[in-house]
Amino acid sequence: MTLQDGGWRRAWEGAGRRLRTEGAGWGRALADLILPPMAHDSREATAAAGLTPDAWSRIRFLEAPVCDGCGAAFDYDGGAFAEARCAACIAQPYAFERARAACLYDEASRGLILRYKHGDQQQFAPLFARWIGRASAELVEAADAVVPVPLHRLRLLSRRFNQAAEIARPLARSAGRDYLPDALVRTVHTASQGGKSRRGRRLNVKTAFVVTEAGRRRVRGRRILLIDDVLTTGATAEACARALLDAGARAVDLAVVARVRNAREIVM
Repeated sequence: MTLQDGGWRRAWEGAGRRLRTEGAGWGRALADLILPPMAHDSREATAAAGLTPDAWSRIRFLEAPVCDGCGAAFDYDGGAFAEARCAACIAQPYAFERARAACLYDEASRGLILRYKHGDQQQFAPLFARWIGRASAELVEAADAVVPVPLHRLRLLSRRFNQAAEIARPLARSAGRDYLPDALVRTVHTASQGGKSRRGRRLNVKTAFVVTEAGRRRVRGRRILLIDDVLTTGATAEACARALLDAGARAVDLAVVARVRNAREIVM
């Protein structure tokens, strides 16, 4: 069990989880009959734990057509002869080859993601993994291994879990892909990206990520699917992708829960 994958926290929880798992099938069915599962975003009972219909209706899921390079939604479907990438990705491609986002990062999704990321509400992780699995199905299918964007150990201690790893693990498991939570590490405790320009964000994380020696052996020659929660300018994902490519990865794709409407519009 690894550090980025929450091993230090979950070790003592293992025995309790094993007890809960035994007989989970009939036990869950009985519990759901007596006490229906609650929505993650309210105290409203739902058919299966998830979002209430109102919250679900407000999430702006990103459907095709989207830019193959950054996952941004196109305003309209240009048909068979339309470019697969937006003008910005054609002019200045990211280091990662392709990207997909499950939904738009706006007022409706922001609160859910922040509750998950900073509110220690890990019940959102399987839900977000399903969203990403649907939005990036072709990327998951092409991937050899799944790697979460890592946190620096000091931030990991304060937050108590890596939000990207908690999403990446069930995604990799359901897809039958190798899960490499500690192949990539964050060696520099950078300042928050919030409030920085696009250029400032790139400089802030440019040398923050390193592939471990063990990680090099597991990423070399393979197509890696990088997982994160939100795509803003792409600076963090870009730095991670470059580290993985420098370590010998054949290619890197990116999948996130949400992305801003247009990352390229953030001030340079």
